[in-house]
Amino acid sequence: MDVQGKAAIVTGGAAGIGRAIARALAAAGAEVVVADVDDEAGARTAEELGGRFVHADALADDDLRALIGGVPELGVLVNNAGGAPEPYYPEAPVEHWSRTLDLNLRSAMVATQLALDKMTAGGAIVNVSSIAGYGLSPHAAPEYAVAKAGMMRLAGALGETRGVRVSCVCPDWVDTPAVQRSLASMTEKERAEVPRLVSADEIARIVLDLIRDDTSGGRVVVRPAGGKTFAMPQQP
Repeated sequence: MDVQGKAAIVTGGAAGIGRAIARALAAAGAEVVVADVDDEAGARTAEELGGRFVHADALADDDLRALIGGVPELGVLVNNAGGAPEPYYPEAPVEHWSRTLDLNLRSAMVATQLALDKMTAGGAIVNVSSIAGYGLSPHAAPEYAVAKAGMMRLAGALGETRGVRVSCVCPDWVDTPAVQRSLASMTEKERAEVPRLVSADEIARIVLDLIRDDTSGGRVVVRPAGGKTFAMPQQP
């Protein structure tokens, strides 16, 4: 797909990975819609990119309906909104960890369903997952890992549906303001165990490649820290 002139929504697009993706899409000529709950940062990012800001809470179905319904001829959707506030499962109460599942996985499923109803053949949807969802190693926030694993599987399960390609990128720790804040709160020993950070711009380039590649339906690209980027096999 040539993104020139295409309408592209990036959820969680005000900062971090989402901002880098929005910037890459705008540089390629897309008409970017930055969706976020941070009005100030979202509006600033949209203005810098010559795009449009829409206040949208990924946890609110009505917000997602208004967001996607309000973009004529939608060509691209990037499901980037996410996060995992403490405390974590199993110590966290059900209402708390359920919210993390909703924010990271359910919101992507709802937005994808709405976009599939609206997009014409040739459109592209990319999920931004995390290395937390890859493999079987222990993780401090199991609910986050489970949700991110679901985002990868959603892309593989849908593949190309109604002529729309659904794919996924799975980055390791990315150098964003949020990650830098997390690092600052760690002990020296904990920081020493954190892998080399991946740049947000690199993840944005992978997302743009997936959008442009007409054969990317169902593809999951993993970007480990200190290793080579690779695509997960689509068959066991």
